[in-house]
Amino acid sequence: MNATRFACTAVGAIAYQVVGSGPATVLVAKPTNFPIDLMWDEPAFVRFLEGLASFSRSIWFDPRGTGASDATEEIEGRLAEGVVTDVVAVLDEVGVERAVLLGLNPITAQLGFLLAATHPERIDRLVLLNPSARLRQGDDYPQGFPAEAIERRVERSRYESLHWLAAPSLRGNRRFDQWYERCMHLSATPEHRYWRLRSAGESDYRAILSAVRVPTLVLRRGGTEAQHAQTDYVASHITGAKTVVLPSKDALFFSGDPGPLLDAIAEFVAAGHAAVDTDRVLATVMFTDIVDSTDHVSRVRDRHWREVLSAHDHIVHAELERFRGHEVKSMGDGVLATFDGPGRALGCAAAIRDAVISLGLDIRVGLHTGEIELRGDDIGGIAVHIAQRIEATARPGEILVSRTVVDLVAGSGLDFTDRGTHTLKGIPGEWELHTHDA
Repeated sequence: MNATRFACTAVGAIAYQVVGSGPATVLVAKPTNFPIDLMWDEPAFVRFLEGLASFSRSIWFDPRGTGASDATEEIEGRLAEGVVTDVVAVLDEVGVERAVLLGLNPITAQLGFLLAATHPERIDRLVLLNPSARLRQGDDYPQGFPAEAIERRVERSRYESLHWLAAPSLRGNRRFDQWYERCMHLSATPEHRYWRLRSAGESDYRAILSAVRVPTLVLRRGGTEAQHAQTDYVASHITGAKTVVLPSKDALFFSGDPGPLLDAIAEFVAAGHAAVDTDRVLATVMFTDIVDSTDHVSRVRDRHWREVLSAHDHIVHAELERFRGHEVKSMGDGVLATFDGPGRALGCAAAIRDAVISLGLDIRVGLHTGEIELRGDDIGGIAVHIAQRIEATARPGEILVSRTVVDLVAGSGLDFTDRGTHTLKGIPGEWELHTHDA
C-alpha cells in the first residue's frame, strides 16, 4: 500500500497517492466511492494499479468532500469546477506540468472535458472510459436516460450498493461485496452521495465538447445500449477523438479482465506529448455595468462621483479575488472578467451586485461560458461578444446568463428563472436566457 499525502489549498487539503514510476504521468479521475486508502484492499483493484504502474506514474486522489480529503461547502462541492481546482492543486504539489487524464466512469470523464478545455496547458491527452456529457434524456438528446429512471437510481444509491450493474462478473462475490460496501460507507455520507449523484444526473456538458482540443481516446467497455449511445455522442463531438470498443460485459474498470483496457491506455499514452493550443481556453465571461451611470454623474459633483466609482472598483476587485476571478479590464463604469467555472462567476456577480447597493448603485451583469482567445492581456472571441450582449439585455439589478451557464451548474442548488428566448445584436441564432435568483 502506498502512502497517502496531502496537497494543501486555500479551501482544504486534497488526499492523493502516487503509484509507479513509469515515463508517462497519468492523473486518474476515479469514481468517488473508492477512497484511495481502501484501493489496496481489493485484489482486482490492485491488479489494475500494478498494470497501470507498468507503463506510467499514476496519481490517484479523493476530491474534497470524499475519502481522506477535507470536507467542502455544500454548493462548492456540487460544482465540477471545485474538482478542477483540486486537480490543479495536486498536479502542482507533485510537480507535474502536464499529465494524461484518465476518466474511469461516465461522471468522472466530465472532469476531463472541463480540465482539457479550461486548462489545456496542464492536460496532455484524455482517456475516457464510457464518458457521458449528459445523463438525462431530452427532446434534443434521445441518448439519455428517462428522468424517472435516474431518480430511482439516485435514490437507491443513497444507501444501497449497486455495483453489480457495472460489474456483473463480480456479482455474488461476498468478499468483494463487503469491500465495496465499506468503500461506500467511508467515501461519503449517504446525503453527500445522494446530492453528488443527483447533480450528475442534472448536469449537461455537451456545449463544451467542441472546446476540447487535446488528443482524446474514448473507450467503450460493458454497459447498456443507452450508455453506448452517450459514449458515441461524446466521441463524435470531440474533434479527432478515437474510439476503441473493448471486449467485456463489465463497465467497472478493474473488474473482469482489465488487460485489453490497460493495453489500449498504454498504446495511446506511449504516443508522447501532444502539441497544445494554449491561446484558446474555455472560460466563463462576466460583464458588469453600472445602471444609469451618466445620470449619476449629472446629479453629483465629479469629485463625489470619482469617490463612488473608486469604492465600486474596490468592491469589484475584492470580490474577484475572493471568487478567484481574473479582471481583464475596466470598462469605465463596469468590468470585464473571466472565471474558470460558472459557479464562482455567479457567486462573484451576486456579491458585487449586493455590495454596491450601499453606494446607491445598481448594476446589471451578463454571463456566458464559452471558448475565448487569449490576446496578451486582453481576450476575444464570440463568447466575449455573447456575454456583452447578454449584459446589455439585463435589467437593473439582474444577473442574466446563457443556457450554457445554467446547464453547467445544474444540480448545484443555484436557482434560475427562465427569461425566454432572445436575439442578441450581431450574434447569430436565438438564445435562451435565465436570471440567477440569488
